[in-house]
Amino acid sequence: MTTAISICWLRRDLRLDDQTALYHALKSGYPVLCLFIFDQQILEQLPNKADSRIDFIHQTLAKLKAKLEQKGSSLLVKYGKVEQVWPEIIKTHAVKAVYTNTDYEPYATQRDNGLAEYLRSENINFFGYKDQVVFEKSEVVKADGKPYTVFTPYYKQWLQKLNPFYLKPYPTQKYFDKLAKIPPLPFPTLSAIGFEASGQAFPSIHFENKLAGYDQKRDFPALDATTHIGLHLRFGTLSIRAVTQEALAQKAHKWLSELAWREFYMMILWHFPHTASHSFKPAYDHIKWRNNETEFEAWCAGKTGYPLVDAGMRQLNETGFMHNRVRMVVASFLCKHLLIDWRWGEAYFAEKLLDYDQASNVGGWQWACGSGNDAAPYFRVFNPELQLQKFDPKMDYVYRWAPEYQSALAPAPLVAHEFARDRALKTYKLALNEKAS
Repeated sequence: MTTAISICWLRRDLRLDDQTALYHALKSGYPVLCLFIFDQQILEQLPNKADSRIDFIHQTLAKLKAKLEQKGSSLLVKYGKVEQVWPEIIKTHAVKAVYTNTDYEPYATQRDNGLAEYLRSENINFFGYKDQVVFEKSEVVKADGKPYTVFTPYYKQWLQKLNPFYLKPYPTQKYFDKLAKIPPLPFPTLSAIGFEASGQAFPSIHFENKLAGYDQKRDFPALDATTHIGLHLRFGTLSIRAVTQEALAQKAHKWLSELAWREFYMMILWHFPHTASHSFKPAYDHIKWRNNETEFEAWCAGKTGYPLVDAGMRQLNETGFMHNRVRMVVASFLCKHLLIDWRWGEAYFAEKLLDYDQASNVGGWQWACGSGNDAAPYFRVFNPELQLQKFDPKMDYVYRWAPEYQSALAPAPLVAHEFARDRALKTYKLALNEKAS
């Protein structure tokens, strides 16, 4: 393509409406070509070739491509290592500028910084915009400019700063005539990028009817009263601005705070990228984990002998989703009952969760372990039986996912709760005292 163009590089923003980078690209003065790259460096790390998330992305891109072709344009889809794909694109297209939305994960930051430097060497501008959050990086910080490390004061400022300006949609539809006019482009099959269809059913993009009862019902997994839109926020098939507006319109305050937790964890990962693989509180890296592989496999398979833990793990393995209350219980169980490193659990969730988001997942696991910022104290050890009695008293959720608990076939507990609790407290205390001395 010899005509000078701008490229809108899609990543975690797979939609055409209210899309920040696309809006700015369309106003750049050049025809806009939309691009998606299946990043080989990420895909090669995925062990399951029927990964549901890749299937979801592929299906979503097919729909986007069809929408773009209705407007006389198309979608350029590439597969490969980013640092190799971009030089190929630049050889065949007269690219004047690249527009994208910022991804705050450490790998993405490193990748984008490298690309920006390369594009500058080719006299091509690289523009990054905020799209997947309402507030990013240092937009919500303390008076001294330092990041919050405790959620409650962060959230108070987040709410105080929230106003219609930040939630105003970007009117991309007004400028769709600026899309590059091109014939349909080739679209790779799943097998061409090394994957296959998962057969997974994906949650609906419609969540509005779940907000009214969220505050009262959210902790009861059998009620299925949560929105299930984590997948859509993760890949940007929903606009965070539209979602936040809906929460405000319905006065869904508790659910709004969950959106803020998501942004809090992204802010933490941005300012403290080492937390992706190390404890926010360094002393917790001195814990002597047992890391028993047989017990870890039992946890992964949902065969721990604790009904709520097992039901949660079975739900995750079958659907790619786990109820948030249950996520806390299974995470606490792994770290404290079994004394298995939180990073093992985080990696397993990273493999299985449809809505896997590094910042939220790392933040949640470190919260459960006690090693994170604003985490549950180390001496708080969830009692899985009490959690079951409180949140699934009729065992409806358990019987749905782990039906053997209706019979004598239920497995014996891997470890007794009181013994595990005492062992965890002693192990944690030893590590924290050693660090302190």
